[in-house]
Amino acid sequence: MTDIVPTLSLRGEPLPLYPAAPRTPAGPSPVRRPGSVRRTSTIYVDWPDGRGGLARLRGRARDLLTPVDGGAPLVLAEDAMEARAEHRLIRAIAADPPRAGLEALVGARAGGHLREAIDHALHGERVAGTPLYLLLDDMAGTTLIANWAWTQWRDAAAIAAQRADRAERVPQMEGVCIGFRPGSGALDLTREDDVGPTLVPPIERADDPAGWHDFPPLDGPNLRRARRIDVWREDGLVRIDATFQDSGETPEGPRSGLHEYRLVATADAAGLRLLSLEAIPQILPYAECPAAMVNLHILLDQPLADMRATVLRLLRKTAGCTHLNDALRALAEVPRLVAMLPG
Repeated sequence: MTDIVPTLSLRGEPLPLYPAAPRTPAGPSPVRRPGSVRRTSTIYVDWPDGRGGLARLRGRARDLLTPVDGGAPLVLAEDAMEARAEHRLIRAIAADPPRAGLEALVGARAGGHLREAIDHALHGERVAGTPLYLLLDDMAGTTLIANWAWTQWRDAAAIAAQRADRAERVPQMEGVCIGFRPGSGALDLTREDDVGPTLVPPIERADDPAGWHDFPPLDGPNLRRARRIDVWREDGLVRIDATFQDSGETPEGPRSGLHEYRLVATADAAGLRLLSLEAIPQILPYAECPAAMVNLHILLDQPLADMRATVLRLLRKTAGCTHLNDALRALAEVPRLVAMLPG
């Protein structure tokens, strides 16, 4: 039997070990700060025609300015989109306000192919860092994990399908990320899958009703990807506080968390380069996943506007965590938000 060569950090050091997967949801978002800009985004995936029907994706993202004097907030930009997908293949898509070229995404498969199609058809949206681009970019991740939502409703067929999929998929997963690094317990098919229900509090709060955009009406199993990015100026720097959460509704009402990270960072006064970064793992599937945090140093002094490509280039495979990378890539939105800060 061949000995397993341990995966090392990018500094060549042993990876930290954790006793268990994190299961500590952050709870409601903080109250908006005076003089800040907040971007919130959600994509909800549900199945109006039942589990065998097309998936419906409903996304909304909004940029909100909170004045320095704490007065009434001002909506700076807001986009919505709705799509239908069949096994991750985009069958229909529309946006509000409408965008020319969006129809070119019909027929694209969510994943790298879809991201290439988005960049080709709506390149200006990516360059501008619009709320719509964030929603479109998140379609790949949400469609990949959407069927997990059915397991939270204790759907026997969905649970059986997930177990069969895991038995087939896990042997092929070795080396795709730090959680599935060689020797990881996540690759052990004899152990129970450690993705148990973790109930999460609402992300919105009653004492700050403008803190989030409106959510759609829901009925039945659904998956939600939610993001929040706050930016403000303090002590000559740009401060960044961001969260990323994937969750599914339960029959009893509360949501069950699947993935959640919080990011706390600083950028230079122009909001162009990343100066410091801390990732706080709140909910992850396996104890091996949080080790990815030791490699975040490689992102320091990188241009924020390029963060989507930088993360994929520098934190590939066992250097990164898929879910942390999903959270990090949205830092590319920061320069646009900083440009909207008051004075």
